[in-house]
Amino acid sequence: MAGGPVGPVDATRVPRYGGPATFARLPRADEVTRFDVAVLGVPFDTGVSYRPGARFGPAHVRESSRLLRPYNPEVDAEPFGAQQVVDAGDVAANPFDIAEALEAVERHARDVLDTGARLLTVGGDHTIALPLLRAVAARHGPVAVVHFDAHLDTWDTYFGAAYTHGTPFRRASEEGLLDLEASMHLGIRGPLYDRGDLTDDRRLGFTVVTSPQIELEGLAGAVERLRRRVGDRPVYVSVDIDVLDPAFAPGTGTPEAGGLTSRELLVLLREFGGLNLVSADIVEVAPAYDHAQITGIAAAHVGYELLSAMARRPAPPALPGVAAPARAPAADEPVADVGLPS
Repeated sequence: MAGGPVGPVDATRVPRYGGPATFARLPRADEVTRFDVAVLGVPFDTGVSYRPGARFGPAHVRESSRLLRPYNPEVDAEPFGAQQVVDAGDVAANPFDIAEALEAVERHARDVLDTGARLLTVGGDHTIALPLLRAVAARHGPVAVVHFDAHLDTWDTYFGAAYTHGTPFRRASEEGLLDLEASMHLGIRGPLYDRGDLTDDRRLGFTVVTSPQIELEGLAGAVERLRRRVGDRPVYVSVDIDVLDPAFAPGTGTPEAGGLTSRELLVLLREFGGLNLVSADIVEVAPAYDHAQITGIAAAHVGYELLSAMARRPAPPALPGVAAPARAPAADEPVADVGLPS
């Protein structure tokens, strides 16, 4: 772009509390001729199983992002100067029809990715990760998913429904969208339905680093596990804000005690500047439960670190042809019995 990327509104000239609330007060997609990364909102929460309200998450995270600044000293990166980042607005996801909503999300995501740009999607509930992964895998082939969450999200159904915020990564594995040798969860904690949940999760292609493991082994241990697992494969990052302890993210639908601190999560996300990050999402921010924008500010900084990571490594080219996806083993195929992996 002639003259370089268009960045945020200058806060020394226009007060931060004024003007349109795009993410980080960045330009809209229709205000530039091309872009490298699009921040896309998906105000959808029809897939939730407990507290609703994540449909208001994109607007809340945008409003909470007004204090973000152009230079990230922690990683010596200029996320809005090294690449053109835009706010691409919201997907009009049907709140009454999950299948139609997922089709709309996938269609919008493909349109952005087909320009050669990367996506940072702000939800919305975690159901939206499935259509986003469909779009990403169509461009890059099966990807390593690094999933930050309190919950596995590899359950089968709720009340017979296959597409909910607790099932996206099971469906993604079954559809061949995941790299089964490189995907992982971080921050998992709390009760499960059954020990078999862990066996199913391993069969679907994931390894687990729990929140207690991170506490005992430290961030350095978690970083080493991350690097060893992912390597240089194309990686998609999915951040459910409930990976944070409710003290740091009260505004979410399914809070669990014993989570990460905001500082710990941001340190972990900074590692993706050295990895092959193709796109990412931030989900499950429910502002009705969020006093003083605590959760919204945390989510905005998560987005900032992900954009900083994208700025530190050029976007990978699309595959000339999508590789044949690896299939998750069928439910009746043998798999080693596992606890939480070491």
